[in-house]
Amino acid sequence: MEIIDGNQIAAAIVHELKAEVATLTGRQPCIALVRVGEDPASVSYVKKKQVMAAEIGIESRLILPPATIPQAELFALIDQLNADEGVDGILVQSPLPKGIDEVAVFRRIAAHKDVDGFHTLNLGKLAQEDDTGFVACTPAGIMELLRRSGVSLSGKHVVVLGRSLIVGKPAALLAVQRKAWANATVTICHSQTTNLPAITRQADVLIAAIGKAEFVTADMVKPGAIVIDVGVSRVPDATKKSGYRLTGDVHFPSVSPLCAKITPVPGGVGPMTVAMLMKNTVKARRLNQST
Repeated sequence: MEIIDGNQIAAAIVHELKAEVATLTGRQPCIALVRVGEDPASVSYVKKKQVMAAEIGIESRLILPPATIPQAELFALIDQLNADEGVDGILVQSPLPKGIDEVAVFRRIAAHKDVDGFHTLNLGKLAQEDDTGFVACTPAGIMELLRRSGVSLSGKHVVVLGRSLIVGKPAALLAVQRKAWANATVTICHSQTTNLPAITRQADVLIAAIGKAEFVTADMVKPGAIVIDVGVSRVPDATKKSGYRLTGDVHFPSVSPLCAKITPVPGGVGPMTVAMLMKNTVKARRLNQST
């Protein structure tokens, strides 16, 4: 069993991006990070993005509207950033407060600045295998983890647990692409799937993105499978100073001995998501090279 080290692979990508940014002429790449309210998880995630951006040489502009901001005002803020030629990428951190339509927010961001990859146009380009768009960062990070770990999906059965716009659907679209490292047969499972363990046991590669702590157990995994754990949950743990521990969608102690390769939580997919956001921002800067 091999543990896929997301921190190590993300560090390699950061190193590559740092070298690429050093070759750019004119201003440095710039990402606007919009964090609505003070959700503790969002505060932590955005901080990590700022730290990585600074390491690479990407300017990050932190914008902090209150949780009470009306949707119309948030749209107006996004419109200003869309029009700002000094901003290459825009990220609005989710989850957003109740009363704000997340999908509408994703659509409001100009497609050429949508470094999160959730805009309708970018999802459409992904479906058409058009590489000029932006791919959602977590699915892109999953594919990069697999590629850099020497895993080709060609001819393999990939089972995706979850059908979200953020992970499940784009991950499935990436795995099924007509590309040397892809060409997988893909099954998407979700809350209405019947006899779920029978399907997940068929997976050569299982991508768990269902958002339920330790949902995937040993009886759901085929021996020799590769398991990518996308979930991050806090579960009570009296042995920890914080009173909780982080865990994924996979019950790691029972599942990992069965696997050929598996990602841990934390330290697996999470660092890759941030690294791919930075990669998208540098790509956006190149597309915006005239300024």
